[in-house]
Amino acid sequence: MEKFLQQLPKLAKDKHNENKKFFDKLKKKSPKNMDYIMQDLHDREFERTDCLTCANCCKTTGPLFTTADIERIAKHFKMKPQQFIEKYLRIDEDNDYVLQSVPCTFLDAENYCMIYDVRPKACREFPHTDRKKFQQIANLTLKNVAICPAAYNIVEEMKKKIV
Repeated sequence: MEKFLQQLPKLAKDKHNENKKFFDKLKKKSPKNMDYIMQDLHDREFERTDCLTCANCCKTTGPLFTTADIERIAKHFKMKPQQFIEKYLRIDEDNDYVLQSVPCTFLDAENYCMIYDVRPKACREFPHTDRKKFQQIANLTLKNVAICPAAYNIVEEMKKKIV
């Protein structure tokens, strides 16, 4: 896994134009059963992929924190939401709450999330490859293939399945 993770940014960059054309085509005309195809590809990939051997998403990027996320996680820590914000978050250029720094503060040495049961929605849904109307998040997926080996593999399988 470590070797693949080192190669992933270059692999994603090399495939970027091909992937972009594929997603542009998909936006114009996607199969009627697209959601089912994506769910199947997602499920099959995550039978093979163990996020605990990777955690690259937690090491290299940070999620957006919604108000509901902040309230839920603050409650978990028995803090007031404002205390949680001051201790762990900052506002980014898009005016969203994000972690003050990466890797994620809540990732332990064994790649376990210390707040897994109350983790942000963005973490629960990452890499978003089982999302309904998947073709609408093409730009996000193009970014995620450089971060997530599973997302990379799913997109490669999509290109074989959907012609």
